[in-house]
Amino acid sequence: MHSLQPVFVPQSVAIIGASSDPDRIGGRLLRFLLEAKFEGAIYPINKSGATEIQGLPAYGSVLDIPGSVDQAVVVVPAPGVESAVRESIAKGVRCVVVLTSGFAEMGDEGREAQDKLKAMCRDAGVRMLGPNSLGLLNVETRYFATFSTALYGLQPRSGSISLATQSGAFGSCAYGMATLRGLGLSKIIATGNEADIDVAECIDYLAEDPETKVICAALESCRDGQRLRAALLKAAAAGKPVLVMKVGRTELGAAAASTHTGSLAGNDAVFDVVFQECGAYRPNSIEEMLDIAYYCTVTGRLPPNQAIGIITGSGGIGVLMADHAGDLGLSMPALTPDAVAASKALLPFAVAANPLDMTAQVTSLPDGVPRTIEIMMAHGDYGTVFAYLAHSGLAPARFASTIDRLAELRIQYPHQDLVLVMLSSPESNEKLEAIGIPVFADPTRAMVAMGAAARMADRRNNLYTLPGTQAKVSALKDVGTEVAAKNVLKMAGLSVLPEQVCSTSEAAVKFAAEIGFPVVAKIASADILHKTEMGGVLLNLQDAAAVKIAFDTLISRAQLHVPTARLDGVLITPMVKGGVETILGVQVDPTFGPMILYGAGGTAVELFRDVALASAPLTTLRAQALVNQVRSTALLRGWRGSQPADESAVIDALCRLSEFAMAHADQLQSIDINPMLVQQKGAVCLDAVITLQADL
Repeated sequence: MHSLQPVFVPQSVAIIGASSDPDRIGGRLLRFLLEAKFEGAIYPINKSGATEIQGLPAYGSVLDIPGSVDQAVVVVPAPGVESAVRESIAKGVRCVVVLTSGFAEMGDEGREAQDKLKAMCRDAGVRMLGPNSLGLLNVETRYFATFSTALYGLQPRSGSISLATQSGAFGSCAYGMATLRGLGLSKIIATGNEADIDVAECIDYLAEDPETKVICAALESCRDGQRLRAALLKAAAAGKPVLVMKVGRTELGAAAASTHTGSLAGNDAVFDVVFQECGAYRPNSIEEMLDIAYYCTVTGRLPPNQAIGIITGSGGIGVLMADHAGDLGLSMPALTPDAVAASKALLPFAVAANPLDMTAQVTSLPDGVPRTIEIMMAHGDYGTVFAYLAHSGLAPARFASTIDRLAELRIQYPHQDLVLVMLSSPESNEKLEAIGIPVFADPTRAMVAMGAAARMADRRNNLYTLPGTQAKVSALKDVGTEVAAKNVLKMAGLSVLPEQVCSTSEAAVKFAAEIGFPVVAKIASADILHKTEMGGVLLNLQDAAAVKIAFDTLISRAQLHVPTARLDGVLITPMVKGGVETILGVQVDPTFGPMILYGAGGTAVELFRDVALASAPLTTLRAQALVNQVRSTALLRGWRGSQPADESAVIDALCRLSEFAMAHADQLQSIDINPMLVQQKGAVCLDAVITLQADL
């Protein structure tokens, strides 16, 4: 049994702080349980001495209850919560739900009190929801343990969509919107301050829950990235779509932004990547989340493929839907010759293409609409067929025969989905949904919902694999300079050029002559990360005189622009021409660990932001997928007659960098390799910065 089973499915509950006033918080909670007709035992607790509360026998303490109690819901003021939890533990409850606020959200003193509650429950093996939680609902069992005023006017309909949210306000809003739309709900939980139970663990539970088919979630933050990853992957393995609303777009701070990688790999971007890698989807609004959940629950699955067919009686609507399909990365294969012939035979005026425009004349044919739909379903590998039927569903009696025929098509073509876009009555919608056909009034919302479902299906083909235990490695020490950073990366298996830091102009000239002209000169200082911003890099030095001048120039510029910088001298390295500049990076996210960055490199990397992120560790397949996401990868593959660069060297470098990042995740803050020059054969680090965690 999952440890959250007694949270979601208690057999008995004590309401500590119950009130006879049905409009006070403690009374409201009891009122909602009674109105919902919860069949388990309910024990009101109030120290006032009352013997009866809202028609039920009342007790002064949970310890006075004669029988066993599964769950205690605490709604007393904050000063009395500790005592209530302590007595509940002594009674032998399996979980406590603390709805009371005034804990960690109020500051250090509140956090200390919250931590004490957590420790008490942990030591007793009791699970705790909250504090500062809005509670939970189990629609099947009618367990409505919440004080949300949404229940005054809305009664949830039983269904297969579940919601786990940190924010009670978000949960109430989403639940209310879903109920008004007639969507069926299974379980709703608001985790509040998450002293113990968090959204990730709720997703883990819902992934096992047989009544839940689609999981919706809302996060403000996450304290355990690996647990969230594991829960999302578990849901994907169970075939359950997960839709996660992530609010609060945070940055990692000024220290992380000191490198290119740090400025590009913000925490919010990392959440996006983790959701993608673990098969989940991040909607942009509650409305979109509910649209996708509706689509998935009605069809009962994710789309069979990303190929769609569109049937309309209006060219404009068809073009609109086709535009959205293109934006969403869906494909619209042309009609097969057989489909074209069948369309023309049915209606000679039809525009026999995809979209298939049958014009308004189709309605004059007996069974014209279902016959047209069958043409597209019978010919071609369209995983989903969209049919725009204007306002046909507003006349239920007239539309009934069409629904009967569509039901036959669903049976005849079980491996394809059908989506109707039309204005329709609730009566028609219910009949269509019962046979697995979603109905949308808005063609854009229909396409967005299907596109999101298709993306989730595609993501399941290349899911992230949780890493095993990482072997201990020696600590990183001297990485503060470019030379030191590149030496470390060289030991990790990445390629670097021969180079030397020279403390005098004579030494610089001598080394340049040894490696051969032309050369590059760079200022060498642990205090100057971005050398180009102060003119700290001089290229294509052709002879000894140029090197001597460059040495003096770089030292002077550094002293002028960064007078406090520690100067080691000037770095001399060969001048390499040609190739494609890329950036490779690592950012150790505080929640999710090492993230690998790849993209177009050079001085304008933040300007163009043509980069992509992936969680470490990378496999060769995932490294290739990372490279494929970047638009400028086209330059690697030969652009307008240029020779292809060594893409395999980039893949190898990414995998080696990923392995290094995993081995040193507890020490690293970031790695910035910019540029990594990719040539026709091989790839070499031309510059590198390694930043360690501040407390090392």
